[in-house]
Amino acid sequence: MVTITSVSVLPLVFTSGWASGINAYAVVLLLGVFGATGVSDAVPESLQRPEVLVTAAVLFLCEAVADKIPYVDSAWDSVHTLIRPAAGAWVGAVLAGHSGSLNDVAAGLIGGSTALASHTVKAGTRMAINTSPEPFSNIVVSLAEDLGVGGIVSFAMFHPQAAAIIAAVLLAAGLTVLFFLVSRIRRFLRRRAQLREEKRLASQVGGPPDRPPW
Repeated sequence: MVTITSVSVLPLVFTSGWASGINAYAVVLLLGVFGATGVSDAVPESLQRPEVLVTAAVLFLCEAVADKIPYVDSAWDSVHTLIRPAAGAWVGAVLAGHSGSLNDVAAGLIGGSTALASHTVKAGTRMAINTSPEPFSNIVVSLAEDLGVGGIVSFAMFHPQAAAIIAAVLLAAGLTVLFFLVSRIRRFLRRRAQLREEKRLASQVGGPPDRPPW
């Protein structure tokens, strides 16, 4: 059984924050399952509650579908701009509170800020990918993200320091790639604004006809 210590809680908070910025529901679900099955006693009881696990599982399935559809994925990311950092902060705070070795407010800030950074990378990358006319890249990237989150969170339960290093490298690499994708992101935003304008004009043209003068 894995036991959380003062040495492992900070790397675990950082890693869970990075993963929450990509798929917060998968993080909550995985941690809860690890705790409920007795694999680790590093997981607080609040993450193991049946209603939390069921809710996380349902929302994870919803994200698994929405995250693979072009433009729907970006809309889903927009909705989760606040949810993912909040989830990262919450998970970090409860992990720290459970261990008693790190201030839960500080852990919440670390988890939340890391989640916000990785969410920014994810959302920006998806905008760039959506400028491509084919839909397969969305599916490939989404599957890679799901597998990456699952693998690193699982690895972090047994090797928190090594997992945190991997998460930090991936975050730095993602921010670097995002810098070079700025032009494609701008193209996506222009295209979305154009679609909204076309939709607005179409609704005006298709509106109710003018009433006759008699």
